[in-house]
Amino acid sequence: MTGSDAYAIFLNGSYGVGKTATLDHVGDLLAAAGRPFALMDVDWFHRSWPVADHDPDNTVIEAQNIAAVWASYRAAGPRQLVLSGVIASRTDLHRYEDAVGMPVRAIRLVAEPPTVETRLRRRYDADQDHALSWHLERYAELQERQARADLDEVVLATDCTTPAEVARAVVAHFDSTVHDVV
Repeated sequence: MTGSDAYAIFLNGSYGVGKTATLDHVGDLLAAAGRPFALMDVDWFHRSWPVADHDPDNTVIEAQNIAAVWASYRAAGPRQLVLSGVIASRTDLHRYEDAVGMPVRAIRLVAEPPTVETRLRRRYDADQDHALSWHLERYAELQERQARADLDEVVLATDCTTPAEVARAVVAHFDSTVHDVV
């Protein structure tokens, strides 16, 4: 996608719903269809410590990092940008749109509490008990905030589907010709 019709696809969702696994499969589908793409898991763009006094949530540094990497990808040629992360407010949405310089079209992934809790417990080992507890205490509230914000084009439940199946639904939503090729 280039020009005025360009947009970024954003896999939105709370912790443990399958965003990163789905992102990987979306890339596989786009590659199989011969579609140039760039993938970004936004979690890796704000993981630094200590945070700056003027940026306590690392959102400024995250946006700057995304903008820099996206500029590098764009310099390599046109491609579909696909991101995964958390959008829970219009401010979040606008921050990402400003960082990538185009509209962001979000699909929210959701899962029921037992599914999320199982996935989070698999993600963190015994040495990461603090991280596990932090995510377990916050995932439901974040999922509720995202639902109230209502910023997503589609909501996909990931409980009884594989990441590959969710990726096919994402790609089909945005481009039926990619879905038909795959």
